[in-house]
Amino acid sequence: MAPPGQKQTGFAQLSAGVKVLLLALLLGVVSAIYYFALHLSLSDDIEAAERRFVTLQGELEEAQQRQQEYLRLTQELAAREAVDRQNKRVLPERAEIAAFLQDLNRLAELSGLEIELVEPRPEESSEMLVRIPVTLRLSGRYHQVAKFFFNVSRLERAVNMENVQLNDAEEQGDDVVLEIGVLATTFRRPAEGEGAAASEGGSARRGDQGRQGGGTGGAGTSMGGAR
Repeated sequence: MAPPGQKQTGFAQLSAGVKVLLLALLLGVVSAIYYFALHLSLSDDIEAAERRFVTLQGELEEAQQRQQEYLRLTQELAAREAVDRQNKRVLPERAEIAAFLQDLNRLAELSGLEIELVEPRPEESSEMLVRIPVTLRLSGRYHQVAKFFFNVSRLERAVNMENVQLNDAEEQGDDVVLEIGVLATTFRRPAEGEGAAASEGGSARRGDQGRQGGGTGGAGTSMGGAR
């Protein structure tokens, strides 16, 4: 308290209501400074972070979808490559005649047959595939022949056993030995342009045969007229 007889100056002279009002104004100014200087800045940062989070979450989901699609395509490609490898074993791109003859010789020996003749013949081209025929002459017993044919059917490569001929049969004790002639035909894929050339060649041959047939028919007609 001020000494008796001395006037109070400054804040002390203000009434209680004015003091409360000034205190309220001071608190309002401090609050405003906090709101504009700190709170708004933090709110903007939080909103920006939330928008960034949503964007990153969307990018993550898109990346996961792309990963799943990539894995699906990878599995599909692997399956197709496996099928293509299997198809190439069934129908190779090259003749691989040495390997084919080796397989036939191995299976004949495994079946107990005696090989008397192995004669590769010229390839026969068509639009879809190329035939590779091999003439075989074998001798052996009935069950050995059946085993040989069965083993050939289990080869991965496509093989047709055609023109089977059972020739002279000889009795050897309790067994009957057969001499067998067969055309073992395997196949390969035509090279690029080879199938088209074979197709054009076949069309040309058919056209020549048609023209020759037409000429023969005309000659027959004129001969009939002379009669």
